[in-house]
Amino acid sequence: MKFPAKKTLQLATLTLLAFLGVTTTALAQDARIQTSQLEAALATKASQTVSVDLDEKVLGLAWKFLSTTDPDEKKVRDIVSGLKGIYVKSFSFENEGEYSNADLESIRSQLRGSVWTKIVNVSSKKEGNVEVYLMQAGAQISGLALLTSDPKEITVINIVGPVDLEKLSDLEGNFGIPELNLEKSKPKSKN
Repeated sequence: MKFPAKKTLQLATLTLLAFLGVTTTALAQDARIQTSQLEAALATKASQTVSVDLDEKVLGLAWKFLSTTDPDEKKVRDIVSGLKGIYVKSFSFENEGEYSNADLESIRSQLRGSVWTKIVNVSSKKEGNVEVYLMQAGAQISGLALLTSDPKEITVINIVGPVDLEKLSDLEGNFGIPELNLEKSKPKSKN
């Protein structure tokens, strides 16, 4: 069967749009880290489990209640307005050794590959480990994943959507994100 040129162009355009829609959806979904395996492995061992699941709808609702006049709330409002989700899973244990590095593999395996880039890796026997990963779509950051672990605690923080690293520390202590003591860039003093 032969398609007329106009029909062929329309079909090609529809196919391209469908492909772009699927690709865009897939990229947005890839920024969401799946924690169900980690939760299944650790929930019964942990003495405390914290789970925060704020999708785009809930963030939109919270956004409406943040003040536009209070400087701190305005900062948080500006950051949250473009996000697609904030997800936090944290497991605390009574004793050391109640989880293993193998338990963290379900998270790390999602962060390997071409879409995620590890930008920070801190390993300390005293203070634990911190890994920070970014997902980029061109020049824009479209997701952030933070994995912290010490002998008695594991925390996974996943922020989906455009992330401004300069403003990220303003989210500490909000929406279930713990105080991470991220240092803000300080302006250089002029002498």
